[in-house]
Amino acid sequence: MKKWIILGVLGLLAIIFLIVVIGGYNGLVGKSQAVDSQWAQVQNVYQRRADLIPNLVNTVTGAANFEKSTLVEVTEARASVGRVTIDASHAPEDASKLQEY
Repeated sequence: MKKWIILGVLGLLAIIFLIVVIGGYNGLVGKSQAVDSQWAQVQNVYQRRADLIPNLVNTVTGAANFEKSTLVEVTEARASVGRVTIDASHAPEDASKLQEY
């Protein structure tokens, strides 16, 4: 009789140990999947940022081209302020009229 009680207690302890081990393993698997899920979110954010870089480069390139063309036009306008241009069809014939003009 004592032998059966000892075997029953040992069997019960073995079952409890297996339940604890299986529960612990399932918990670790769940945590591993949660980590994988969060890492996938990080990779999604990295990919979204990488996709936005060409748009940013195009925007900056367009702005730089606008600034360059504006600077060229302003420089040309400043340079032409002191310049006198005479249309050939309206130009005076002799030097004295040119001086008056």
